[in-house]
Formats: sequence, C-alpha cells, structure tokens
Amino acid sequence: MLGPVILAASRSDKMRRFVSAAPGTKQVVARFIAGETVEQVVPIVKDAAAKGLEVTLDVVGEDITTPEQATAARDAYLELIQHLADLGLGTKAEMSVKLSMFGQALEGGHELAIANVRPVVEAAAAIGTTVTLDAEDHTTLDSMFAIHEELRKDFPQTGCVIQAYLFRTEDDARRLSEAGSRVRIVKGAYKEPTSVAYQDKAEIDKAFVRILKILMEGDGYPMIGSHDPRLIAITQDLAHRAGRKLDEYEFQMLYGIRSDEHLRLAAEGHRMRVYTAYGTDWYGYFMRRLAEKPANLLFFLRSMITKG
Repeated sequence: MLGPVILAASRSDKMRRFVSAAPGTKQVVARFIAGETVEQVVPIVKDAAAKGLEVTLDVVGEDITTPEQATAARDAYLELIQHLADLGLGTKAEMSVKLSMFGQALEGGHELAIANVRPVVEAAAAIGTTVTLDAEDHTTLDSMFAIHEELRKDFPQTGCVIQAYLFRTEDDARRLSEAGSRVRIVKGAYKEPTSVAYQDKAEIDKAFVRILKILMEGDGYPMIGSHDPRLIAITQDLAHRAGRKLDEYEFQMLYGIRSDEHLRLAAEGHRMRVYTAYGTDWYGYFMRRLAEKPANLLFFLRSMITKG
C-alpha cells in the first residue's frame, strides 16, 4: 500500500527537498494549496461566499522548532482574521489550527500552545466566527482535547476534530457530542501504529459510520469531513433518521477536490464548507493529500514526467 509509504515520506527532510525541487510539484501543489499569502486567499473566500459556500482556513506549517516560530504562526492567523474583518467576511470563514504550529511539541508546549491559540480564538470570536482545533498524530490528542476543553469555557463554539481510524475515537465522540459542541469527523491522515489505529480501509469506513451515528444522535453540531459519495449518502440518511434539519450539521471537503460536489450539496440546501489551506510551508499537508488517494499521486507523477 502506497499510503503508509507516502506518510512516512512526509516526515523526511530528504524527500522534502526532492519533492520541492521536482519539475511538476508547483502545478500539483496549486491544486491543493490556495496560495502562499493572505492576499491570495481572501479572493477565494469571496468567490466561495458568492457561490453559497463557506470556508475554513488553514495556514499550513507544522515543523515548529522555536517559540519565535510559534509566535509567528499566531501572528499569521491574526493577520488573516484582520483581513477577513476588513472585508466583512467574518461570518463566511472560520479558522482551522494545528496546535503543533503554536508550539505544542516544544518544551512547555501545552502551556505555550494555549497562550498562542487563545488570542486567535478571541480575535475570531470578535468578528463573528470561530476556530476548530485540527487533530494530529495520536500522541498529541490528550493535549489537544484538554486545550479544547479549556477554550470552550470562554468560547463554547470552539470546535475540534476526531479521526475515525483511531480505536479511541468512539469514546471521544460520546464525550464530545454534547449540546453546543462542534465536532469535525475525518478518516485520519497520519501514519499510526496498529496498536492504536485501524489499518484496513473497510474497517476505517465502518468506524466512521459508527462514530457518525453517535454524533448525529447527540446534541452537538457534526461536521462531516469526507469526499466519499457513500459516506455522504449515509450522512444524509443518519441525519434524517435523527430528525436533524439541514442547518444542524455540515459537510466539509478539501479545496481542489470534487468542486462540483461542493456546489451540488450547497444547491440542495446543505451547509458546505471548503477546507482551504495556504502558506509557504506546504510539504506535510501536500504529502497527506497524496497519501489519501492514489489518483492524487498518479496526477503528481504524470506532472513530473510531463515537465521533466
């Protein structure tokens, strides 16, 4: 299976240098990354809003090695929020953040991440939007959930992400499916050991449905992160059975993938949010997109051959 191999490569500096220098990389990266600067991504938010879509914005970058880099990541989000406020787009865009960008893995990282992410959550709330804490590898999750719980004391709309391939997630979903919670469910895109995660796609899909049922039957607000047509149909069925209205859950899909489906779901009255990443430190995010779907890797390889 290519997926685990690509995920391993996402942590390799040697592969980072090779992929960055490959002739076809820029073309393929542009498919998944909306731009490098906030000025480049804001027009995309405006275009999405005009089409009846919402977005969640991710400033890419995870390899933080100093507190100064973590502070810079905080400031990048604050700059983004200010741009959205100036253009009156606050209610059309939320932010997705990886706590690793805010220093979570550094010495004293839990407290450092809280100190850096809180101003972002405060600024987002001030313009009428919110922040969702992205899930990363399983070793970071207890810290992420603790920070999520702390932030929700003052900002109850703060969301978080759970990953279907982890054995722990059904219990996490039960705990999180309370009134007022916002929970995004995804399959998972990190290389995880067999001791903590399902490895087989069919088992992951079954877990996704079990967890989705917990969320739909709970009192929170589920956010379904999937491009899988079968899981989208199952979501609609479970929502109907749970008596949920169209504005009581939402679909989320990645920028650059199944764009026609984004518009179709929005036209049907669903809330449809496009996960839109931008920034210069794109490598880790890009490699996980390749790992998720073999067609993405084939597209990349063809581009390399064509441009070489």
